[in-house]
Amino acid sequence: MPGEFPYLYPHSSSEAQRSGETQMHMDSFYENVKCARAIEQAVRDHFDEANEALTDGCAQAVLEQFGFKRVNFVLANSLQELQKSSCKHLVSDETYQWGRKTFVPPDGKFNRYFAADTAAGLLESFIRQTRDAYQALGMFGPEHCVSGDDLDYDGKVLVLSPGTLKESHWTPRDQLWLGEGGFGTSPHARGQAVYATCLGDGEQTRWNRSDFTGVLDEQYLPAWAAERLAEIQNSQQKQPEAPSGGMEMT
Repeated sequence: MPGEFPYLYPHSSSEAQRSGETQMHMDSFYENVKCARAIEQAVRDHFDEANEALTDGCAQAVLEQFGFKRVNFVLANSLQELQKSSCKHLVSDETYQWGRKTFVPPDGKFNRYFAADTAAGLLESFIRQTRDAYQALGMFGPEHCVSGDDLDYDGKVLVLSPGTLKESHWTPRDQLWLGEGGFGTSPHARGQAVYATCLGDGEQTRWNRSDFTGVLDEQYLPAWAAERLAEIQNSQQKQPEAPSGGMEMT
């Protein structure tokens, strides 16, 4: 995958106008249109007439050019537009459910321009290849987290949402962080700040609570992460405690 991709604007044209972000919306819209046309071309190039199916690698070239975030956005929009047609029954409910995980705002005339215009069955095959490519990344998701919204994040291994990360950092090592303080570690605090250390490379930074998918279920903790977690915890235990008396800095 290339290092970075153009920004994907997630809001409608009316919201962009209210926020003074019309140019950002249009730049992203043009990229969405290019992505939809690239999907159509890839389907034509990889269609196996003998088997009436797509050959392997159809989605990969488009993903390399536009990235998962934009491709998923365009595919979700394509499914929304398909549901308005007489061919909507040709795609499975499970695929429609996948598409609904990516929010695409209703945007008047704009939506139809970045809907991939291809046969429903081939669109679903392209989506299947895209999903398989994402699965191959080995990323952590909600299915790997402890259930519940009222969890304390302090001292827990947290899963950073892929939507928060740049795609050049879409690896499991960049997703796992140790929560180490901040008002956002408490589920009931007004503050959102969560201070954390990346188990992959040791980076320490501030995130918002909403940037995390949740607390990783211990059964999914990789060996490398468990080793790094033990190192951090041992280091913290060895640090001398601050003296209780003495001068107070002002």
